[in-house]
Amino acid sequence: MLQVTALTKDEAENCPIRQVLSKVTGKWQLLILFALEDRALRFGELKRTIGDITQRVLTENLRSLERDSYLTRTVDPGPPLAVHYDLTDLGREVSALLKALAEWAARNHAVIQTSRRSYDAS
Repeated sequence: MLQVTALTKDEAENCPIRQVLSKVTGKWQLLILFALEDRALRFGELKRTIGDITQRVLTENLRSLERDSYLTRTVDPGPPLAVHYDLTDLGREVSALLKALAEWAARNHAVIQTSRRSYDAS
């Protein structure tokens, strides 16, 4: 079993699950990584691709992913000024690993939905 117990603040700060995986497995982070899988996108393109994300939430998540080196932000001075986001090698690697989880979720979605309905009805 993976070590998941952290009894102290120091242990929690050094736990890869808490410090690395929690930063890329949230709903928005996953969707951003998957949206950038094929090519670099401008901010507006990325927002339209995801759809139901606010500008503030997208900005916060892009900064977090850039901070951890999963993506790069490139400013083309223009005119007009254009900002593109693209995956780094690290971003592509984690995206490929997470894509398997997303494909599993898609395959099992109906089974899980049925289970939830059954549980909620009882």
